[in-house]
Amino acid sequence: MGGVITGVDLLATAVFAVSGALAAAEERNDILGFILFGTITGIGGGTLRDLLLGADSVFWLYQNEYLWVCLGASLATWFLAPQFNSLQKLLLWADAVGMALFSVLGAVKAIQLGAPAVVAIGMGVMSATFGSLIRDTFLNRTPVLLAPEIYVTAAMVGAVSYTLLAFFEVVEAIALPLAILFGFGLRACAIIFDLRLPKYGDGR
Repeated sequence: MGGVITGVDLLATAVFAVSGALAAAEERNDILGFILFGTITGIGGGTLRDLLLGADSVFWLYQNEYLWVCLGASLATWFLAPQFNSLQKLLLWADAVGMALFSVLGAVKAIQLGAPAVVAIGMGVMSATFGSLIRDTFLNRTPVLLAPEIYVTAAMVGAVSYTLLAFFEVVEAIALPLAILFGFGLRACAIIFDLRLPKYGDGR
């Protein structure tokens, strides 16, 4: 299962990197801008997670394949941005899978390092969203954390689900896919049914 998770994790990193590079394309940045925003979006959340948890080292320092994936995805977007834009719907769903995976894996790493449950949940949400937050801040966009669509909430559901399952000592082979499914399921419902969190003052 570890090999499968790593493979899907790299795929999710690539999807996030493409989304960051596409944002650079919308701003008509040069190729270095593509690489910068692709890399920030792909590994930004995991980087902050490892720094805050006091891990021995940030994951991409010893797992260089994550950097290569971000670089490759960003360069591919530079040449294929029009084609990627035509696949926005597919990328939206791929991003939902990546979000669910990152939210759960962030919680997994926090628990492995001995963090309490509330911290594990926070690290899961941060892993799934912080890269996009940095990207949107640099590009002067409304950050995903402030958007009304259900995205951060779905990441929280994934992280909470895994943390609860781990607390009740559910075996990893069940806890991981189940938590990922819960996070993805909520995000999928939000995409299909355009679910949004209510704003303050709605209905008044």
